Amino acid sequence: MSTRSRSDRSPWNWLLVLPIALPLMTFLFNADEPRLFGFPLFYWLQLAFIVVGVGCTALVYRMTK
Repeated sequence: MSTRSRSDRSPWNWLLVLPIALPLMTFLFNADEPRLFGFPLFYWLQLAFIVVGVGCTALVYRMTK
């Protein structure tokens, strides 16, 4: 039985910076328009940031597993 040492130095981990950096860029959502189903840009873009965060986390998990 071989023991494989785990390394957290995968380049895929840099993808986890994206969900942190995107919400900090306020110029992306500093507007009222466009509206999606009546919701201003700010609200639906916050939900999109959650989807991006989950997607990035899942991708990094699968690629570094």
